[in-house]
Amino acid sequence: MHFSINIPNFGDFADPRNVATVAAAAEQAGWDGLFVWDHVLHRQHQGRPFGDPWMLLTAAALATSRIRLGTLLTPVPRYHPQQLARQVATLDQLSHGRATFAAGLGGPIDDEYRSFGDTAAPRLLAERLDEGLDLLRSFWTGDPVNHRGRHYEVHDVTLLPATAQQPHPPVWIGGFWPHRAPMRRAARWDGAVPLFETARHGHVPDVAEVRELVDYVRKCRPATAERPFEFVIGGATPSDAAKARDVIGPLHEAGATWWDERQIQTGPDLDRLPPVLRRIEAGPPAL
Repeated sequence: MHFSINIPNFGDFADPRNVATVAAAAEQAGWDGLFVWDHVLHRQHQGRPFGDPWMLLTAAALATSRIRLGTLLTPVPRYHPQQLARQVATLDQLSHGRATFAAGLGGPIDDEYRSFGDTAAPRLLAERLDEGLDLLRSFWTGDPVNHRGRHYEVHDVTLLPATAQQPHPPVWIGGFWPHRAPMRRAARWDGAVPLFETARHGHVPDVAEVRELVDYVRKCRPATAERPFEFVIGGATPSDAAKARDVIGPLHEAGATWWDERQIQTGPDLDRLPPVLRRIEAGPPAL
């Protein structure tokens, strides 16, 4: 079981120096990863400063040497694939192969897309997500890329440097369970990062639902799949290690391989540095 810290890219964490402090504290306290949100606009948190997640992760990479770093999650359809490929490859090179890339449609859809004149049609965004992921995988090899798809065209382009991790960094896919389509997409990649309709960000999901999701994704996995597959489950746990184990232990038995520690989204401490540092310094629960 691996343990990560999850923070938004707004409020106190819009400042790369604060994110570097969080990353260094997480590494020192024995956590295995730090993941940040990737929002341009989230009207529920309007009025707060927002930071670019790739700049924040750059600061985290320079402050650490061991923990994995990435977004949870990046809305691929909001980006140009070539721009995103460069950002991820740069982070992976800088961190000596510690980048993890988590992808999805993102949201709120109206905030992140329609506010900027883009489509908010989920089907079109899902098409761009799948085509964009395939392009990213090609760009990250450092080989020449030619592509003509419904949404993107590439004509004899080679993007260097390639990612330090080959053939590419781990790709995790997010989505809301019990919706099946995002989890079928996840089964084609390296991990699933579900949120649950019955347990939103920061709330611990029901063990039976986690077990159902794990069973479904495993059935969807290609028989020839060779890379390890991760099930990333998150929520807020007590700093008391024994109480935290009582929460996480059954989820681990149900198939979770990562526990992502998150503040309650509607709570006052979501984007404040001091309470997050206190939770980090208490350390991850040991199973």
